[in-house]
Amino acid sequence: MLAAIESASRYVLLEMYLVTSSAIATRFLEAMVRARLRGVRVCALLDGFGALGLTRADRRRLLEAGVELRFYNPLRLGKGFANLLRDHRKLLLLDGELAYVGGAGLAQEFVTDGACGPWRELMVEIRGPVVRDWQHAFSRSWGRCGTPLGLADPPRCPPDPGGAPGRLSLSEARQYSVLAHGVLRRMDQAIQRVWIMSAYFVPSRRFRKALRRAARRGVDVRLLLPGARTDHPWVRHAARRFYGKMLRSGVRIYEYQPSMLHAKMILCDDWVSVGSSNLDRWSFRWNLEANQEIASAAVAARAAELFGKDFVLSRQMSRHQWRQRARLDRLREQIAGALDRLLGSWRAP
Repeated sequence: MLAAIESASRYVLLEMYLVTSSAIATRFLEAMVRARLRGVRVCALLDGFGALGLTRADRRRLLEAGVELRFYNPLRLGKGFANLLRDHRKLLLLDGELAYVGGAGLAQEFVTDGACGPWRELMVEIRGPVVRDWQHAFSRSWGRCGTPLGLADPPRCPPDPGGAPGRLSLSEARQYSVLAHGVLRRMDQAIQRVWIMSAYFVPSRRFRKALRRAARRGVDVRLLLPGARTDHPWVRHAARRFYGKMLRSGVRIYEYQPSMLHAKMILCDDWVSVGSSNLDRWSFRWNLEANQEIASAAVAARAAELFGKDFVLSRQMSRHQWRQRARLDRLREQIAGALDRLLGSWRAP
């Protein structure tokens, strides 16, 4: 991603949720400043909550270099529950030709995290006609925060014969989620496998039922979820209260052990979805999310290989182990579940 910024010749578009002043953020800021110095237009759209850790000095440095800097939904006391609406997308787009999409933020945790190593993360590099759609998505987000972007659409290019068919899938806060509906449809149509990697797993009842239905009809359903090393332990406890029913239905659950699992990927037969969205109610209700969907046996095989390596590094839960868990864990699940239900009852104006 840094090399792509250095080679950009016309414009750099960055949409990012988590940005914290750190060594890795500094490298990106310096690359964007250098791009401006050679005449490249640089637009950075950061989330108003996720970028709270970006210092005033770093913000001033970008503005003084001529970077166009905007913040999505800055926190305000008078907004009430509307402060929950967040731009959770992670997108870097360059010259209308190249895009990077996934779950990584510009924070030191994604590079190094002490003895546990960096957070487990995934980004996908994209070229071809779908980059035009990603630029349209960025333009809409940018326009929500001020004047229109004003960039011409990238020229249409033919599909690469060696590439893979795919599409951009969006989830818009407080609106019908095309992303969520598409994942549900793929899960219901799956014949061979449904493998899900999610940093935060608090799915709706519809998703939980779809997973259990798939497992009962013989589909290999596996969930790769965070272990004890997580930045939101209460979200993990809220997710774990669903384990019992899942395990009884034949769903296989793995908890990643080496470090914090932050990646988001879904594999249904030969269909792959990679992006910013976790499989939880919060993502689909409150956030702007975006995933790249890919329909390709070759890409699916590569995704399955990545899953396989992570399964080896994970602890598989069994029904016996689950029944033997500590009473304190059960209490935490009950408390986290009550908090989750409370959050789920909120409605933004």
